[in-house]
Amino acid sequence: MSSPSDRVLNAGVLGATGTVGQRFIVLLSQNPMFRIHSLGASERSSGKPYSSATKWKMSELMPTEARSVVVKACDPALFAGCDVIFSGLDASVAGDIEKAFFEANFAVFSNAKNYRMAPNVPLCVPVVNTDHYALIAGQRAEMGLTKGFIVTNSNCSTSGLVVPLKALQDKFGPLKRVVVTTLQAISGAGYPGVASLDILDNIVPLISGEEPKIEEEVLKILGGINADASACAPLSDLRVSATCNRVPVVDGHTECANVEFAGPPPTIDEIKQCLREYTCEAQTLGCYSAPAQVIHVTEEEDRPQPRLDRNAGEGMSVTVGRIRPCPVFHVKFTLLVHNTVLGAAGASILNAEYAAKKGLI
Repeated sequence: MSSPSDRVLNAGVLGATGTVGQRFIVLLSQNPMFRIHSLGASERSSGKPYSSATKWKMSELMPTEARSVVVKACDPALFAGCDVIFSGLDASVAGDIEKAFFEANFAVFSNAKNYRMAPNVPLCVPVVNTDHYALIAGQRAEMGLTKGFIVTNSNCSTSGLVVPLKALQDKFGPLKRVVVTTLQAISGAGYPGVASLDILDNIVPLISGEEPKIEEEVLKILGGINADASACAPLSDLRVSATCNRVPVVDGHTECANVEFAGPPPTIDEIKQCLREYTCEAQTLGCYSAPAQVIHVTEEEDRPQPRLDRNAGEGMSVTVGRIRPCPVFHVKFTLLVHNTVLGAAGASILNAEYAAKKGLI
């Protein structure tokens, strides 16, 4: 007999014509747990078939099941029949729209930044901190809802960084300091994104607002929740410093991290073993999008590289290499995350799979 978590869920996508929305549609079309039911975008696109409303920018062909879907305005009244709402909306409009869907009793999984730091909203990288789903009961109680809630996924660079940090924290205890320098792909800027004259033959040493996001989000994700599960309890002793750069790579964020432990440091071999053995609850539950290996540790001295490693685990794994002693902190390494899969739409979809497995949808 099938369980409720095995049923196919009707999915609505907000911001469906943008690049994050397009990635949602590609991934949902390949996922047996979801059926593309409703697509929402701006009034300019409303009323048009999706194939006419969208400038398709994915390397995959537009899924057949999405082509003829008529795009709707992002109004909860128009999304009746949806079990789950995925938001790829730009932050400039996401706040009010996502709140309206939440208050209309929809389960909302957001890629936008607007509610990430709200104390009672899970900021969830689904291979890291699904324990924060305990906050959902409080959300519902506060608003008198039976089904509605909001879960956000993190900034695309944060999503890659917290995976090895979580493994190290769980195994070896608290971390004291983390310094990270990111080399971020242009797909992270959306479409049309960074002007060609700015990025070709160049590196741009500024991504506006990105560094504070990483520095704050890491503390919330790696922290816990308070005693009555009404709010997150971010770490207070960890210090994180980020420097972010845009580089001429299409997909895949590379990050160079330096880590200091609060206690005696483990050996390099112990760190490698810890990363290789790291597992998460989404794997245990058999979630469709959960990678078989959360962290791929590479021993090749010149890896990870975006072109070669970004699709590890269908884009849901993090690849870590160049693990070596640090003369200032304890260890340094390079990691790679697919910024539009685990770093964006893929994380939201795995978050929804997890919620369904836990009976929250």
